[in-house]
Amino acid sequence: MHKLLLKYFPIIQVLREYNLDKLKADVISGSTVGIVLIPQGMAYAVIAGLPPIYGLYAGLVPLFIYPLFGTSRHLSIGPVAIDMLILAAGLGFLAGDNMTDKIIFAIMIALMTGIFQLMMGFMKLGFVFNLFSRPVISGFTIAAPIIIITSQVGILLNIDVPNSQFIHEMIYYVSQQIENIHWPSFGLSFFFVLFLLLMRKYYSKLPESVILVTITIIVLSFISISKWGIAQVGDIPQGLPDFSIPNLSLESIKRLAPNAFTLALIQFMTVASLSKSFARKHAYTVNPNQELIAIGSSNVIGSLFQSLPVSSSFTRSAIADQSGTETSLTNVFAGILILFTLLFLTPLFEILPEPLLGAIIVVSVSSLIDIKELRFLINTKRRDALVAFITVISVLAIGIQEGIIIGLVSSVLALLLKMSKPTVAELGLIPGTRDFKNKNRFSEVKQIPGVLILRVDAPFSFVNAEFFKNYILEKSMNGLDAPKYVIIDGTTIGDLDVSAMDSLLMIIETLKKEGIELYISGLIGPVRDVIRKSDISTFVKSDRFFNTVHDGVKAALKRQDDGDGGNRLNEYLQHCA
Repeated sequence: MHKLLLKYFPIIQVLREYNLDKLKADVISGSTVGIVLIPQGMAYAVIAGLPPIYGLYAGLVPLFIYPLFGTSRHLSIGPVAIDMLILAAGLGFLAGDNMTDKIIFAIMIALMTGIFQLMMGFMKLGFVFNLFSRPVISGFTIAAPIIIITSQVGILLNIDVPNSQFIHEMIYYVSQQIENIHWPSFGLSFFFVLFLLLMRKYYSKLPESVILVTITIIVLSFISISKWGIAQVGDIPQGLPDFSIPNLSLESIKRLAPNAFTLALIQFMTVASLSKSFARKHAYTVNPNQELIAIGSSNVIGSLFQSLPVSSSFTRSAIADQSGTETSLTNVFAGILILFTLLFLTPLFEILPEPLLGAIIVVSVSSLIDIKELRFLINTKRRDALVAFITVISVLAIGIQEGIIIGLVSSVLALLLKMSKPTVAELGLIPGTRDFKNKNRFSEVKQIPGVLILRVDAPFSFVNAEFFKNYILEKSMNGLDAPKYVIIDGTTIGDLDVSAMDSLLMIIETLKKEGIELYISGLIGPVRDVIRKSDISTFVKSDRFFNTVHDGVKAALKRQDDGDGGNRLNEYLQHCA
């Protein structure tokens, strides 16, 4: 029972090891994160097309829940820009412009997202994270900020632009409203964006959004901008969110499930990648399945207090790390600051101009557009770069959920394409050793007379069985230069399916007719077990199976010597260590 509690409630171990030094560090870090979360939370709620107050609600209860279950010391929980974009896409489809329905559906989606994550966590489906390859993640995190930035143009210019997740539609709407640009709003937006960018460049360690909000509140306490027609945030409810249980009917579950499931996966992708990144940096371990339970619990319980879907923020997690966080309790101290704000400070934010929130969003998400990542993919792996580009274009042109699915499918197809025509290396002996290396990469290798040695750099399966068969037969049966023995270095073959065994049997029979013997070396235990249970088990029981290429070469050369009285084996051994 004690071990079970420690497993599902990591907070117990955290509190056991807690001391005054950690408390001081977490208070400082939590206060810093909380100060940044206030303007960010309000701004991110706007991305979803919801009142700013719901961004603060999302920064309250979930921050007290995550530390109970989370294994990461550095994650900062709360509303995240990309999550709000996915939420906005779903709300626009489900509720249109009806604000009441948007709020209800947003809270329901938070609840369902959490339920999906809890189910995945208890079923130990943390491996689902592996479905999101690096190119897909890169493509999505490049496309999403572009959509977010475009969605804020209407706020920055004070023009009527319908909310859409399709960038071509938003560009069209903006182009139709160019003549209606509100120039005072545009000028103020330009100033805000410029201020934030300059602060980020020259004073990167300072919370630029907090400074700008503070200066703006002080200035607008003495002057009024409403007379210039600049939109302001307006009434923000004061006090804590009410407790209520979202009413989930079967019909609403069917309608909300696609958006909630997409959010569940994207949030886990973010939480898993960020938590692993910080764990590597600070030399501790995180449990992906426990993180699913932690973020799922935060969403479920948070939804009972009107919270939007929450996950880990890269920006705020980095701030927590830089400000010296020691444990996940940093979230609690950030939550206390949000609690104080909701109780006493919300009237201060009512005078903020809407372009300020738009500017905070634009500058915050612009850093997510990682062009260096695309360059890296192009320079290192063109196929991965193509998958990233497909994901970017699909998300921008077709939609967020559809774009992610297309990215995943293209990633799987790219993998299958690679597996269908993998690298097959022809090996030669490195003189003075027993090592066999690729002839195309090591010029000093020595060819073994009468022996062809091939290494298959992939699992042997139905995807590539025909390719392997044709390749091996083509290499082996080349007329006068045909080898007497073919040795397959199987050290890189991690799996063998039925189709591959059929092809292997055909290779053996075809080579035998040509007077060529096939040896296999270095197969791992599970692959040997598969062969022993197959139709070619008699092949394995014979003397054609070897532990190393070296052993196979010795056997092949000895048989050649026995046949014609040559001295190949002794010559070979002289070249070995």
